[in-house]
Amino acid sequence: MIKTACTALLLATLALPALAAETALAPDWIERSRQLATQLGGELKGELGKAIETGGPVAAIGVCSTRAPEIAARLSRESGASVGRTALRVRNPANAPDDLQRTLLEQFAGEMTSGGFQPPLEAAFEIRRGEQVERRYMRAIPTEPLCLTCHGKTLAPDLAAAIARAYPADQATGFEQGQLRGAFTVTWPAVAPPSGH
Repeated sequence: MIKTACTALLLATLALPALAAETALAPDWIERSRQLATQLGGELKGELGKAIETGGPVAAIGVCSTRAPEIAARLSRESGASVGRTALRVRNPANAPDDLQRTLLEQFAGEMTSGGFQPPLEAAFEIRRGEQVERRYMRAIPTEPLCLTCHGKTLAPDLAAAIARAYPADQATGFEQGQLRGAFTVTWPAVAPPSGH
């Protein structure tokens, strides 16, 4: 159940099929959020692939610890939104979910387990905070084969040791392909609600 200190006005908390007809009807901020999530995911995946190819899986740790926050920070500066990642089981404690994100991640995990969803699995919603509305977007990150290198059930000993050194409180291993790994998040600054709200 979604409960926060503010009144939550949930626009959509469900699998929103990426169909052309529905995309055309989405408000601009949702479409821009989708683009930012796609950009963060694409850039991160590309850099992880290159790092693994040139330096092996241990080199990917630097991408996640340094480059992922840099990419998210650049996209945040360029867009004016706060762009990032979160998960139920985080490697970096700075990516821990807030209560609302945790609730949605749990819903995403249930949907992915049931298999009854059409990718991408995403949620877009507005939260009324006094006289303003905060707009938030999340898109599920399914565990893909590349993810299993560092997040799977069995890690190479040198990789496991490097992760333990970089992330002593790591919770982000033991995943299987297709499980929820986490979510991309986009939060827009609170603004006055559109007329009619």
